[in-house]
Order: sequence, then structure tokens, then C-alpha cells
Amino acid sequence: MAVQEGAPAHGNLAHLLPSGYKRTVAAWLEEDAPAFDYGGFVVGDDPAEAKLLGKSKGILAGVPFFDEVFKQLDCRVEWHIKEGTLIDPSTSNGKAHVATVRGPVRNLLLGERVALNTLARCSGIATKSNRLLTLLRAAGYPNTLAGTRKTTPGFRLVEKYGMLIGGVDPHRHDLSQMTMLKDNHIWASGSITRAVKAAKAAGGFSVKVEVECQSLEEANEAAEAGADIVMLDNFTGEGVKVAAKSLKERWGGRVLVEVSGGLTEENVEGFVSSDVDIVSTSSIHQGVGYVDFSLKVVPKAKS
Repeated sequence: MAVQEGAPAHGNLAHLLPSGYKRTVAAWLEEDAPAFDYGGFVVGDDPAEAKLLGKSKGILAGVPFFDEVFKQLDCRVEWHIKEGTLIDPSTSNGKAHVATVRGPVRNLLLGERVALNTLARCSGIATKSNRLLTLLRAAGYPNTLAGTRKTTPGFRLVEKYGMLIGGVDPHRHDLSQMTMLKDNHIWASGSITRAVKAAKAAGGFSVKVEVECQSLEEANEAAEAGADIVMLDNFTGEGVKVAAKSLKERWGGRVLVEVSGGLTEENVEGFVSSDVDIVSTSSIHQGVGYVDFSLKVVPKAKS
């Protein structure tokens, strides 16, 4: 069963990817084999096939990146499980046959580790994201769960893609997508009001402005100055509920309320409130475990 709650109802999430990701994949391959491929020399380039096996439970994510690795190596991938589907190897003797890859055996092995590492990491993020989303839904939270910009340099696109496959909002992708005014911005500019006014003047009507707030007083100042989103940062669970209710009563739907700061599977239920529009956390993509995959070349038949 696919679990892409946050996916567009009509589309394939792979269609969101920019063409530049293909250059990124080429750079990964170059990094892994910058000079001679000694192992590839040993096996040659006879036609072969390999089975992609899922060895731990998790959501399959990262298919476009896996595909592109092998496309650049003149190999073909046939998927037996749809992206966004939960893999459960316990139902197939501990190893689920996820895909088959065909091509020159040297190229299968050349792409193996790059493809597996990317798939494992992306699937781990999708799995963790969906687990927290499921927990929030069970606790009665109806609104948005989002990641953060605390991503790995050079690997952000994969990590954000994993969040989407897991059904959550990836949040802003970069500094140009939305203006987020954090404590350092406020201190450097002198006040929340001054910072918001400057951000609005620079970004115009099309760039939203969010302000990180440490108190209800700061949140009200941000809203008064014209912020589109106020983030209640590092509040207690009870403090969030009180502040979010007060903000909605005063500002209605003009201001979105986001909650962030140290939220995990262990404590997030305590922050559940229908007055909170967005719950954001880096716990769905930082320090996340991998979903275990292996690629096994099918042995040649003995003559």
C-alpha cells in the first residue's frame, strides 16, 4: 500500500525533480571511481542481471536517483514494488525482491554502492517521516507535519524527496524560497518589527515571511508587523496550546502558527493542538536509520 499522504493527487513526485539532479548523480559516480576501476576490470562487461533485495522493513523511496545511476551506466531497472510502498521482508523469507537491474556486469558493480546508499538513506527518511505523521494522526492532529532546512549539503534534494514520499511537507528548500527571520536576524536588525518590514520590502508580495518567536509577546509583534507565519520555538507543550489559541483568537487565519524545537516521536503528542497549523522537526531527517538493501548479481549457469 502506498503511503504518500502529502503527494499531489494527480502526479508522480519524480516529476518535481529539476534536471540538474542528473549532474549530481554523475558527480557521485565520478567521486566513487575517480581513476581506474580495478574490480570492474576483473569481471568484464558480459551481460548480467542483479536482484535488488530489501532486507529491512521500510518505505521504498529514492527510485529516480537509483534509476539515474544505472541509466548513466547503460543499465536498465525493472521495479517490482512501487515507490512509496512499505517493504516487509518478513513476508518473503527475510528478503523482498524489490527490483531487477540488467546490463554489463562491470557497470552493475560500478553503480551498486552509489545507488544503494542513496536508496537506503532516502527510504530511511521516508519511513521515519511517515511514522511520525502516523503518530500525529492517531493523536488527532489534522494539520501539516514538516521537515526543516537542517539537511546534508549536497544531498538536500534526496532528503527533501524522501520527506515527500513519506507524506510530509519538506518545508523551505533554500534561503531564496521563503524569508525566515531567526533570533540572529532579529538581534542584528534591532527588532522584530524592523526585520519584518525590511523583509517584506525586499521580497514583495510573493515571498512569505516567517519569524521565530520565543514568547507570545514576540509572536504578536511579528503578526502586527505583517509576518505570514509565526514559529513558536522551544515552547512547552502546554505553552504551545495557550499561545496558539491566543494567536488564532486575535489574528484568525491571517497568520499561520508553526511549532518547532526538539520535537520527536517521544514528545510530539504533547504539542498536538488544532490551533497549530504546522509542526516542524528535523528528527524525521537527521540521525535517521537506513532501510537495508543489497544488490546481488545472479550467478552464471554452469555449463
